[in-house]
Amino acid sequence: MDKRTHLLYNENIYQEALRRFGIPQENIRKLGGFESFLYEYEKEERPYILRISHSLHLPPNRTRGEMDFLLYLAEIGLSVPRPHPSRHGNLVEVIEVPANEVISETTYFSAATFDKAPGNHPAKEDWNPELFRAMGRYMGRLHCLSKKYNPSCPEFRRHEWYEDEEDYANLYLPSSEGIVRNKFKKLVTYLKSLPRSPENYGLIHVDFHGGNFFIDKSIKKGDPHITLFDWDNCTYAPFVYDIAMALFYAVPHHCDTPEDRENARVFYQSFMQGYDEQNVLDRKWLKEIPHFLKLREMDLYIIIHRSFELEQLGPWEAGYMEGRKARLENDIPYVDMDFS
Repeated sequence: MDKRTHLLYNENIYQEALRRFGIPQENIRKLGGFESFLYEYEKEERPYILRISHSLHLPPNRTRGEMDFLLYLAEIGLSVPRPHPSRHGNLVEVIEVPANEVISETTYFSAATFDKAPGNHPAKEDWNPELFRAMGRYMGRLHCLSKKYNPSCPEFRRHEWYEDEEDYANLYLPSSEGIVRNKFKKLVTYLKSLPRSPENYGLIHVDFHGGNFFIDKSIKKGDPHITLFDWDNCTYAPFVYDIAMALFYAVPHHCDTPEDRENARVFYQSFMQGYDEQNVLDRKWLKEIPHFLKLREMDLYIIIHRSFELEQLGPWEAGYMEGRKARLENDIPYVDMDFS
C-alpha cells in the first residue's frame, strides 16, 4: 500500500463507509489488506466483506469496473464474491478527500461490499494434483467467460495491463537500480508487442494463488469447490499472464533444487490439464510464460521497494528479496522449465 494512503485514511472515512452501506458497528472486525483496508461483518446472520480503497491504487471507475465484472461472473454462475449495493443502490460508494498536506489535490476512497467466500484457504494436505486441476478448470472457465464480457458502461472498462507498468520502475526504484530499470522497460515493450485477439486476450484476475481463494469442503461432490476473491487487480491482458501468475505463486521464491523444479512441473501439468478442459488457448502462447514470470518477479521487487523500508522487511518480503537483485540483473529464470 502506498504510504500516503495510510496517512489519508482515518475514522471519518471508515464511519462514512459504514453509514452508506448500513453496516452495523457492533459486529465488524478489521482484516489484513495489502492494497486496501478490509473488514468482515455480519448482517442478518450472513458474512460479508467491506473493502475501502484509495484512488492512488484504484480510481473509482476501476472499482466500478471490478464490481461490474464480478456481478457478471456471479450471474453466470462462476463462484465469486457477489457485490451488493449500498443504501443508495450503488455498488461503489465514493468518498471525497479534499486536497491537504499529504496530497495537494482532491483524491477519493472507494467503498464496496460483497459476500464473504465460503470455506477456508487450502491447507497443506489440499495442495495436490486434484486441487491443481480444479484451479486450472476454474481459470479456464474464467477466460472462456471473459471472452463474452462487455462492461455495462464504457467508463467502467478496466485498464490494460501495461498502463500501470510503463513508468513503474522509474517511479519506485532508486537510480542505483539502473540495470533492473532498463530490463523492466525492455520486457514491457516486448510483451506489449505481442498480438492480441479475443481468443488470447481479455479481462483476467492476475493474482490467482492460495491466499486469494477458499475451498468449501462442505461440498463433497466433484472438484474442490473454489471461490476466487481479491479481484482489485483484474486487468485486460493475455490469458497466458494469468497462467504464469498461478505458477509464480505455486513455487518457492528460489525454485532452484531438483525437487522444487519437479514440484513446479507437477503443478503446471496438472493445472493445464484442467485448464484445457474449459478453454482453448493456442499452445504457442505457453512459450511466453517465462517472460510473464519475469514481469511478476520484477513487479514484486518494485512493489517491495515502494511499500516497505528495506531495512525492516518481514520474513516473507526478506526471503523474496534475498539475492533478487542479482537474479534480475543476470536474467536467471524464475522457473527453469520447458514450456514448449
